[in-house]
Amino acid sequence: MSQINGAILVLSGPSGAGKSSLIAKIIDDIGETYFSISTTTRPMREGERDGVDYYFVDKEEFEREVEEEQFLEHALVHSNYYGTSIKPVKKALSEGKLVIFDIDVQGNNAIKNRLSDITTSVFISPPTLSELKRRLIKRSTDSQEVIDRRVNMAKREIQRVSEYEYLLINDDLDVAAQKLRLIAQTARLKKASEEINEFVQRWEDC
Repeated sequence: MSQINGAILVLSGPSGAGKSSLIAKIIDDIGETYFSISTTTRPMREGERDGVDYYFVDKEEFEREVEEEQFLEHALVHSNYYGTSIKPVKKALSEGKLVIFDIDVQGNNAIKNRLSDITTSVFISPPTLSELKRRLIKRSTDSQEVIDRRVNMAKREIQRVSEYEYLLINDDLDVAAQKLRLIAQTARLKKASEEINEFVQRWEDC
């Protein structure tokens, strides 16, 4: 990575946890941000736009970009590929922005391995499994088969909450949004190890 002045906020959690709703609630209150848009091979849903919600590509193109090492992280989720392109993330960090990721537990590990010193991670969850099921059914965007897969994935993901710095239980949207707002503001204070080393060197020279 080139000079880093920004920071990273990783948000993970099962589909239906309310990550998008929470981000929408706080996005105007946390300074300059770059919301990392994933590249995916899954079909576009009604109302989604290429380059806004995701970059939609076919499997062959995705696999070619993997071979060219164009992704910061990538994973196979529910039979579809998802990945994060490196170039826009590097640019946003160099501009001092808070880069927000909405990724799964595999992606969180990949980013921590690359940029742990400037990364703050949050696992967002409904209060119970039954509440998650209710939300997935209510939004009426997935078949029962897909809902069952998402529920099973959620059961596995919840076992890895300890890998995150924060657990945010999204029971009351406004309360959860206020907590996430504070976490995001704190995340901006993290410094890359290179920046810390440079400060120490300057401090000793004075």
